[in-house]
Amino acid sequence: MTADAVGGVWTYATDLAAALVAHDVTTTIALLGPSPSAEQRAAVGPIAGVELLETGLPLDWLAGEDGSVRAAAGAIRALARDLKADLIHLNSPVLAAGGAQDLPVIAAVHGCVATWWDAAHGDPLPARFAWHEAMMRDGLHAASAVVAPSHSYAVTVARRYGLSSVPYAIHNGRSPLPTVEAAPATGAFTAGRLWDRVKNTALLDAVAARVPMRAAGPVTAPHGETVRPEHLRLLGTLEVAGLARELAARPVFVSAARFEPFGLAVLEAAQAGCPLVLADIDTFRELWSDAAIFVRDEDDYVAAVEGLLADRGEHARWGERAQQRAARYTPVATASAMAALYAGVLSDGARSAKREAA
Repeated sequence: MTADAVGGVWTYATDLAAALVAHDVTTTIALLGPSPSAEQRAAVGPIAGVELLETGLPLDWLAGEDGSVRAAAGAIRALARDLKADLIHLNSPVLAAGGAQDLPVIAAVHGCVATWWDAAHGDPLPARFAWHEAMMRDGLHAASAVVAPSHSYAVTVARRYGLSSVPYAIHNGRSPLPTVEAAPATGAFTAGRLWDRVKNTALLDAVAARVPMRAAGPVTAPHGETVRPEHLRLLGTLEVAGLARELAARPVFVSAARFEPFGLAVLEAAQAGCPLVLADIDTFRELWSDAAIFVRDEDDYVAAVEGLLADRGEHARWGERAQQRAARYTPVATASAMAALYAGVLSDGARSAKREAA
């Protein structure tokens, strides 16, 4: 299984790999891109049946051209053969592009440059990214099965890349963060890649000028893009213990994302019992309908946050709704659905091999 240590794919891959052990699936996580933190390495080490292998290969969305990514795709196929793997689970579907696939391939699409660009800019993808779009299309069409973390995003991917069928929608799961004691929060909280323009940090900053809001996450991207909020109280990138302390206070969790294939930060907040104030986008409606307050503009965000902070009863009720809904989205549920898909793909592959031999 490929992964990276930059964003939510790390959490997805490590939680899933740990939960797959119960289905007699052992996993080698082949890490691409920047190295993981010491805490990330330490979290994977004790998991029986899961091995982390740092490949040093480039991460596709941080690469500037296709040559290095095509070489990485070949290296992953070779690695799978050397490990005598039964199946390859790619969390970067571009790695399925080009070359013969001698093992079944699951392509899990958590996002991509083209669909991100559509949401971030709304104009045609620049020519400099055409290679990535072409490799993504090739990889998705070459895969044995395609998975997306929400039906909403699955539909987006099918439409953008001309797939003959909508990808399987298998919701992400997340292990709850450690439980700690904390005094009730008196403001709002957000978390994520603050530098990413689809996270709408400018809008969050405008809201924070009117209601207090703490923000966890990097303001500078690996490729150098930076945002400079003036009103958000920036906490930097928090490790698990720090994030757990923030969420234990049950602040009003806010996401203004214009594009979100799933949203693990929202799930972590909901698991902690935080009331949710979310952008009114299809993915959030799919996952959190009746369990979150949906808003569209700055005034709506401010009114929703102020209302929840002023009424502790409403605060508690919306927090309970979010927590109850979050119980659906667990690594156990994700692993169960994924293991069934693995079995189906392997069975299809075996039948095909028999037909070819005959």
